[in-house]
Amino acid sequence: MKFCQALIGLPAEWYVPVSVAAEAAGFDMVGLSDHVIHPESLASNYPYTPDGKPQYEPEWDFPDCWVTVGAMASATSRLQFVTNVYVLPARNPLVVAKAVGTAAVLSGGRVLLGVGAGWMREEFEALGQSFEARGRRMDETIDVLRSLWTDGSVEYHGDQIDLPALAMRPVPERRVPVLVGGHSSVALRRAARNDGWIGVNYTLDQLEEYCTIIHGLRSEAGMSAAPFEIVASPLAVPDARTVERLESMGVSTIMTSAWIAQRRGVPTLLDEAIECVTSYGEQWIAPLR
Repeated sequence: MKFCQALIGLPAEWYVPVSVAAEAAGFDMVGLSDHVIHPESLASNYPYTPDGKPQYEPEWDFPDCWVTVGAMASATSRLQFVTNVYVLPARNPLVVAKAVGTAAVLSGGRVLLGVGAGWMREEFEALGQSFEARGRRMDETIDVLRSLWTDGSVEYHGDQIDLPALAMRPVPERRVPVLVGGHSSVALRRAARNDGWIGVNYTLDQLEEYCTIIHGLRSEAGMSAAPFEIVASPLAVPDARTVERLESMGVSTIMTSAWIAQRRGVPTLLDEAIECVTSYGEQWIAPLR
């Protein structure tokens, strides 16, 4: 079992030292959340809470994922970086392909692109993209990314994206995994035909249900033998019995917050954040290894 430390809630300038501490503590990944803006007036409902309010504070930092990955990669040697999740259809696909491809090359292939369709209409409007067409645009953008991360010239003609023949470099040496977040039937089907699924804040029974659906979809598509990552944030203590059950579901990585897992608030001091990460590694990661 691999472990991923979510960095959401921390000041941007802490990301590098906390990622260094996470690597030293035995974590395999760190997770970066994504938003470009937060509107002063927010009417969109967040789909993962009962009251529709986001699980973050407007004053929290959301540093650019790929600039941040570049900084963290230069300070670490084995740590991987996953976005949880990148609002893909709100972006220009060429800009995404260039940023992610470059980060993958400079990090030595330590990048996983976790994507979501997005929920904040105001963000799409600010970025000049259609909120209603975001699902179709996301599928086409993934196709475009796959094409551009190969040698040679490619072109693409879809309903949402139309590109003439062009090429882009640098090209990642190996496939950049694309993981899909969300638990709607559309999201699960999208995850099943890509490289992985990200599921956050579910009970073990809920996770088992979603994993069973995804594995069934991959089996129907003849993709059961292909590599597939499931990054999950279970509402359970990561003891040996829990890990055994998660592995039986096909979960490959536990995403956690070291401070929340230890029933603490978001750290207000860098030393506190590092201490939380270190103690989580000592308490939960080291005994399993």
